[in-house]
Amino acid sequence: MNGSCALTTFDNPYNPFEQFSDWFLFDVEKGYNTCAYLDRIAHTSDQFSEEENNQEIERAIDEIIRYDFMNIYKKVKRTKTTKADKT
Repeated sequence: MNGSCALTTFDNPYNPFEQFSDWFLFDVEKGYNTCAYLDRIAHTSDQFSEEENNQEIERAIDEIIRYDFMNIYKKVKRTKTTKADKT
């Protein structure tokens, strides 16, 4: 995941940025298929820049959350760590 935000469910204990494999396995086992759902809603293209695709993905995430009648989804943002934070 290259963007600064991601779509996840409230019950998924894994970080989709740092633990994607575990996050994805949990998501699919629960039957959410969040990546496939996001792919159906986001209108991305190879003709768009990475920034344009990231903006479209965030728009799609916001749309999914807006119409989430079961209230299972949330948007998470990537936290940027600096070299000073690691010491």
